[in-house]
Amino acid sequence: MRGREDSAVRLFKATVVWLLIAVCAVLNGGFREAVLLPGLGKPAAIFLSGILLCVLIMVVSFVFIRWLGPLRTAQSLLVGLLWLFLTLAFEFGLGRFVQHREWSEILDAYTFKNGNLWPLVLVVTFLAPLFAMRIRASVERDAHCRRN
Repeated sequence: MRGREDSAVRLFKATVVWLLIAVCAVLNGGFREAVLLPGLGKPAAIFLSGILLCVLIMVVSFVFIRWLGPLRTAQSLLVGLLWLFLTLAFEFGLGRFVQHREWSEILDAYTFKNGNLWPLVLVVTFLAPLFAMRIRASVERDAHCRRN
């Protein structure tokens, strides 16, 4: 029974971290529209915003990976899969049912044209827990070695 409780807690925590990532993504979109787009034009603003979002996802992942508890490789990939699923559900749900956009318009975001890095953002979202776990372990090993 304890294993199920641990999994439920980890699932809850992973969802909370994803919500923080989602808030960062929304703020990044606002920053792109208000600051980057008027100053740089559409392709450069979209490109820079995509890079910034990838960095934000990695920073949030790195900061909160320890809070998720010790993760094995498979578990970190499952967390990444959860984050990817939640991101896609949010994007498709928002685009189709809130903004009433056509499917073709929604799917257009999944290409690399006009500076768009959304497909890269999705890859980073999936791999961020694995990378954060490995980077955190490396940093902690180095700090331990320096202390001894």
